[in-house]
Amino acid sequence: MDLPPVGLGTMGIDDPDAVATALAAGYRHLDTARIYENEAVVGEGLAAGLDRAVGAADRDLDREDVTVATKLWIDDLAADTVAPAARESADRLGVDALDLLYVHRPRGDYDPEATLPALDRLVDEGFVRNLGVSNFEIADLDRAIEVIGRPPAAHQTELHPLFFRPDLLDHAREHGYPVVAYSPLAGGRVREVEPVAEAAEAHETTAEAVAIAWATAKEPVVAIPKASTEEHLRANLAAADLELTDAEVAAIDAVEREEELFPA
Repeated sequence: MDLPPVGLGTMGIDDPDAVATALAAGYRHLDTARIYENEAVVGEGLAAGLDRAVGAADRDLDREDVTVATKLWIDDLAADTVAPAARESADRLGVDALDLLYVHRPRGDYDPEATLPALDRLVDEGFVRNLGVSNFEIADLDRAIEVIGRPPAAHQTELHPLFFRPDLLDHAREHGYPVVAYSPLAGGRVREVEPVAEAAEAHETTAEAVAIAWATAKEPVVAIPKASTEEHLRANLAAADLELTDAEVAAIDAVEREEELFPA
């Protein structure tokens, strides 16, 4: 998939206006999940954002311009529950089709031989435009490729200066799909990472901007930080344009990574 460098992570967002404001600021990738219990909020924000753009000379925005992604939780993954769960998500989001649908985790009812073909049938029907996976290990990724006969459209995984899996990026490069980095700000802890703070001081910016720039500079990574105020939304979007030096990137790469926020 051709995803923008920075999208909007919506876990914890309960105000549709935050989503509408993000769209007005230039976001074109919205990420949610059934387990977040806010698909309806995201859908309301999407509709409001599209309405605001109608007739606005400086905001030309159509539904087709926005990638709307959601994820099926581990109890949605049996072959006979995949389609009903996906349609319920689409109804809550207020969309006719899901642009990107993920397996949230390869756990619970997940069975690659049953779950993935059920999802792929939704792709064949045109109801799901792209099939993604999330929180997969290399073996899970390889098995998924074997079952569906192609790489996933995207792999979403936790990635930030305190948790980084180079092997997952290598796999994505080898097979030609993007890595979608969630929690790129490590829940705010990036401010405590010394080389991140030093780079922020050198560039007269924030640690959050440095963390996003560090992540999105790593092909083929795109990031989905959460933000709800216009100031933070615009700052996160602009962070992808920040160019770190090779030395700064190397220093962040060398951080001892011990802080996985969402272990399996």
